Amino acid sequence: MSTEPRINDRIRVPEVRLVGPSGEQVGIVPLAKALELAQEYDLDLVEVAATARPPVCKLMDYGKFKYESAMKAREARKNQAHTVIKEMKLRPKIDPHDYDTKKGHVVRFLKQGDKVKITIMFRGREQSRPELGFRLLQRLADDVQDLGFIESSPKQDGRNMIMVLGPHKKKTEAMAEARAIADARKAERQGRNTGPDAAADDDDAALEAENAAAEAEAEADEIDDADDNDEAAEAVVEADVEAAAEVEQPAEASQGA
Repeated sequence: MSTEPRINDRIRVPEVRLVGPSGEQVGIVPLAKALELAQEYDLDLVEVAATARPPVCKLMDYGKFKYESAMKAREARKNQAHTVIKEMKLRPKIDPHDYDTKKGHVVRFLKQGDKVKITIMFRGREQSRPELGFRLLQRLADDVQDLGFIESSPKQDGRNMIMVLGPHKKKTEAMAEARAIADARKAERQGRNTGPDAAADDDDAALEAENAAAEAEAEADEIDDADDNDEAAEAVVEADVEAAAEVEQPAEASQGA
């Protein structure tokens, strides 16, 4: 079913309660009279309250009304702040370089006003050392205490230990600051482009774009390297477990003999 109101000839009632273009009350009039007034004002007859008896109709420019309603809805969605929980996974024996990389992501998420779920993944013998994960989580919380706080204390969940960090800054404030910075940069670029050094500024902007792309690519490589290091560490732990099992089996066999 269509949610749009009925307009003009689509209205099928004998009489309507008519509201004028400026909001004035015309009163109850026959539908034919209301359509005649709509043609006279070069406007549309729009049914705004279909459940009323008789239905309420208003004289308006329906195309303009739809456009303004869409713009208002778009602005409302733009100002909405949705709470997002990001997730970052670490290993107890994480490399210092990988730790700095992932800490940078946590800092970026908190600056954006998002919550961050930190998960420490234990594998093999690491499960017998939960204090390693607790110390790592506490270290991370201390490193980002200027941007966030511990919303949920570290808790053991099977092979994982989980902690949730909440941002000091609200999502709406972070969005407003980001928009202000973007507007300031845009105004600065426009001001430079109108000056005598516009060509040089364009070259600088192109160089900045290339550098930003290179940094993004390097950051992606760092994330991939971090994941590879995690997988390698996991493989080493599993190999240690298998080696220990092989040593224990001959010992048991000798005792049985």
